[in-house]
Amino acid sequence: MVGFLGFGRFGRALAELFDEAGYRVLAYDPEHRPPTQVAAASLEALVTTVDYLVVAVPVAKFAQVIRQIAGWMRPGLTLIDVCSVKMQPSQAMAEHVVPGVGWVATHPLFGPSSLARGERPLRVIVCPNEQHSDAVERVARLYRAIGCDVLLQTADAHDQVMAQTHALAFFLAKGLLDMGAGEGVAFVPPSFQSIARTVEAVREDAGHLFVALHRDNPHAAATRRQFLDALHNIDEHLERVGPGPEPSDDPALQIPSLTYQAPELLETRALIDAVDRELVSVLARRQQLVRRAGRVKASRGWGVHDPGREQRLMGERRQWAAELDLVPDEVEEVFRTLLAQSRTAQRKDSAK
Repeated sequence: MVGFLGFGRFGRALAELFDEAGYRVLAYDPEHRPPTQVAAASLEALVTTVDYLVVAVPVAKFAQVIRQIAGWMRPGLTLIDVCSVKMQPSQAMAEHVVPGVGWVATHPLFGPSSLARGERPLRVIVCPNEQHSDAVERVARLYRAIGCDVLLQTADAHDQVMAQTHALAFFLAKGLLDMGAGEGVAFVPPSFQSIARTVEAVREDAGHLFVALHRDNPHAAATRRQFLDALHNIDEHLERVGPGPEPSDDPALQIPSLTYQAPELLETRALIDAVDRELVSVLARRQQLVRRAGRVKASRGWGVHDPGREQRLMGERRQWAAELDLVPDEVEEVFRTLLAQSRTAQRKDSAK
């Protein structure tokens, strides 16, 4: 049985993955009440009943929670941390987890919104732990059982990488939001569209993590300083650029091109490959959503095939195709193939 101490957006979403994989789930959270069918009678009942306990609480509360439940821990229990930073939780577990209880620091690299969109593959960082190597193996198998790719990384290396990626993305997004970059603009160039998607991803999936990522990651402050120093250096060089039609030959102002070595056809093919890869990723997300819809149908006793909806769907897709100067018949053929695959997947799931 897998227990969840903390049933906010992330805890609930992760619990759904375990439930879908066939695991019994039990949860406790006085602030975000779990559904009756999975709710533990008390915190003590949760800790003393489950085999795995996922502690899905904010980093700032993590050590306090571990101290609170230490007296109820029993040999054989495996404790799993899912915070976005790893050094602090690892230290708290090393200090307060009782002997005979295995503990493992992990970081699932996905969130409730990305799960809802069906994005795949799911990846999770699992930190090696010489003290509890058996627990690390068990937890890695557990994550694989719910469809995750497991990557091993030490807690310190994890926090360094997250400082340069996760935390820095939030830092950049916060700055752009505060200055209102692109706000109220009818059209922005593709270069900014990608940045805007990053900002929206931060706001949508985990905007509340901003302070924690920078306060609790021991490498975040140095990364911010490095980033700001780089921007300051670029700004100084730009100030020194004189007027004239020729681009500056100052190395500090050069952005290495990704295409200068490639002929036009090679460049175009590379772009097509990138689009195709994105299409395959989107198809995988679509399949996850299709299977979720199938589970809802099965729970209500509805059939897989809905001819009326399929007819409306085809009409919409044909209209979308015409608006984008595509051949509606060809687009309809693609979607009929997708619908056939969707029905097959839903019938296989309902037969299990």
